[in-house]
Amino acid sequence: MKLSRLALGLSLSAPALLLASPSALAQTLSGTVTNAAGRPLANATVEIEALKRVTSTNELGEFTFSNVKEGDYTLHIFASGFAHLHEHTQVQSDNAEGANFVLARSAIEVIDVHATPMHLSVMESATPVSVLSGETLRRQQAATLGDTLEKLPGVQSNFHGNVASTPIIRGLSGPRVLITQNGLDVSDVSRVGPDHAVASEASTAKQIEVLRGPATLFFGSGAIGGVVNVVDQRVPTSTETRGEFVLETQTVNDQKLGTFNVTTGVDNIAFYADGFYRDSNDYETPVAPDIDDPDGAHVVENSNEESSGFTLGSSYLFDQGYVGVAVERFEREYGVPGHSHGGDTSVFADLEQTKYQLLGEYNFTNDFLQSVHFRAGYTDYEHAEVEGGLVGTTFSNETEELRVELLHKPMAGWRGGISLHYKGSDVFAQGEEAFTPPSEMEMFAVALMEERHFGDFLVQLGARAESVTLDASSVLLPELDAHEHDDEHDHDEHAHDEHEHEGSEFVRQFAVDQEFTPISLSAGVVYTINESYNVGVSLSRSERAPSASELLSFGPHIGTRTYEIGALFDLSEEGEFVLSQTAIDLETANNIDLTFRKTQGDVGFVFNAFYNQVDNYYFQEETGLFAESGHDHDHGEEGHGEEGHDEHSDELPVYLFGSADAILHGFELQVAWQTTDNLKLDFFADYVKARLKDGGALPRTSPMRVGSHVAYTLDNIRADLDITYFAKQDDISTFETETDGYTLVDASITYDIPLGDIDLSVYLSGENLTDEEARVHTSFLKDIAPRPGRNFAFGVRGYF
Repeated sequence: MKLSRLALGLSLSAPALLLASPSALAQTLSGTVTNAAGRPLANATVEIEALKRVTSTNELGEFTFSNVKEGDYTLHIFASGFAHLHEHTQVQSDNAEGANFVLARSAIEVIDVHATPMHLSVMESATPVSVLSGETLRRQQAATLGDTLEKLPGVQSNFHGNVASTPIIRGLSGPRVLITQNGLDVSDVSRVGPDHAVASEASTAKQIEVLRGPATLFFGSGAIGGVVNVVDQRVPTSTETRGEFVLETQTVNDQKLGTFNVTTGVDNIAFYADGFYRDSNDYETPVAPDIDDPDGAHVVENSNEESSGFTLGSSYLFDQGYVGVAVERFEREYGVPGHSHGGDTSVFADLEQTKYQLLGEYNFTNDFLQSVHFRAGYTDYEHAEVEGGLVGTTFSNETEELRVELLHKPMAGWRGGISLHYKGSDVFAQGEEAFTPPSEMEMFAVALMEERHFGDFLVQLGARAESVTLDASSVLLPELDAHEHDDEHDHDEHAHDEHEHEGSEFVRQFAVDQEFTPISLSAGVVYTINESYNVGVSLSRSERAPSASELLSFGPHIGTRTYEIGALFDLSEEGEFVLSQTAIDLETANNIDLTFRKTQGDVGFVFNAFYNQVDNYYFQEETGLFAESGHDHDHGEEGHGEEGHDEHSDELPVYLFGSADAILHGFELQVAWQTTDNLKLDFFADYVKARLKDGGALPRTSPMRVGSHVAYTLDNIRADLDITYFAKQDDISTFETETDGYTLVDASITYDIPLGDIDLSVYLSGENLTDEEARVHTSFLKDIAPRPGRNFAFGVRGYF
């Protein structure tokens, strides 16, 4: 297979300054980037890694760095469609010319990751990473973060009625998957329940990064299952004027979307702005969503939304780095499917968030420190669940966060540094469905990350220690009338018993103060077999402190249609809930990742296999009991049948958080084949098996998937076809039902229209073109909210 090549010439010149010493002379580092045919590569990125200086090649493939001191440097050069190149070079006053280097073609897009303090890309790390960016991001973006990412290997969505879907990584979600914005916690309450939307918008993002497997070294114990990092340019690092806009309409829910982002600047001051507006109605389905009413309307009621947001940012740029600040206002009003009370009264969530971020970087010129990166954020989040015009329950989250990363210059060949991290959050819930009491969490952490090349081996090491405190001053333990369902039991008699207990309910109130010290360790090795292949192995031991909802919950959680009780409580032999006498332990994941990659050529692939043993895995166990919800909910209950539903329609099954050892293992495969310059084929597959060590499957485990993507370009036209098969999921826990498999077919066609300085694209896309009935096994609403039916979208997208 013929490789494309990079010709890099280094010309070093110095002015003849008689009064300057030779060691102080500033040199010029320049070169030219070309492809295999000798044609120059424009817009290739060239970075002097030690100096954090970056430039781009011009139309002739040329680049120049001025004022470079004599010494040894590593150049990092990359361009779209090519593998990254890291090459050492030496700057000397007597150099006349440099050597030629090779930049090989890559069928799999190699994208840098912003989530980590050290350089990382999808093809060069022991940690499995996926990145969604560029045209692919715009083509796959959806109203929710989970639905946007679900075509990535190893990532699926819990699909909560098209309005609040969150990502599932390798079978893990909720408090085990951290969602961040530019490396800082998004700080909503989406990890508390599936009916709580993520307060982040994909349509204004530059790229979205997914770190699969434990990413605790960079982000803390809340990332024991992985990290999703949404990257935008809200704190700009360039004064170049550029931007984009999108206008789109969809048929399945009458959605209207408008979004834009723009970066500009004057001298050393850069400015950024973005905004979006989305409005949609209830979405249509291929079948009536209520399985008990096959002749009903083919829409999922209460799945409408209206959301908007804007961000303003500015930064000061200087030779050694930048510093900037941004403020974002995010508002979203969305229905909560399956949460209607009393027949005609719907419930919707009114979400509001204000976020401030301060980001900066400073590159040193001394002999020890190379750079310091800092991120600080403050978030004020609130969402109210509104029923019949009245606020029923209010959730809020006020968070402060600070991350400082100090990177040192190479020492004995080692590159890396130390990370200092603080996060404090005050979570509050009030109302009839506030199943978790108010709590405060505070975390301090220090982490060390180092890497070094030993010939063809790249060794990556890391360690992190945290101090986590969880305080709740008003934890409630009510006397709960929980009971089993008895078909021979007379409902009227039961109702009479309930009435007799109304005046004798007893509630205990007490304070909880928990302290944890999670420790995480990681070691990885990447071996470069030859120019085209590498293999990696990553070992990690990560500890996680349980969340407030896992420990302190005690009440009806309508989003999951369960009555949740936290691990701080236990069920006595007499059938009463009491304080647990079992110690609260850290959840500990021992994970191994094996990776095999082909990085260059017209065919590329990435294969990951993982094995994750999680000790003290916190999950909800079925008690067989039922408790009053306080409302009459118009939906069936998954897992305990339909008979007697009317009789017990105001009751919820009681689930108790417990812990046991669990094992999750599986694989991800991605293959790309650039068959011609115009035609590219992609294939992916993923699988995870999640089970308790002593037997039994974990609930709502993602099914196996196989997918393909075909992209064809010709002049100004691009056509895409996606076919994804979701296998039947029959590996289920005791309270689940099986979910049939299904196949989704999506397609799109785009026509580019150059208009002066604006590149305009008109596109037409179709989703679920076969109108397949598709119920998502990982969804709490799979029986009442299948995926949308056939949908067409028409839009205009512009870049300038």
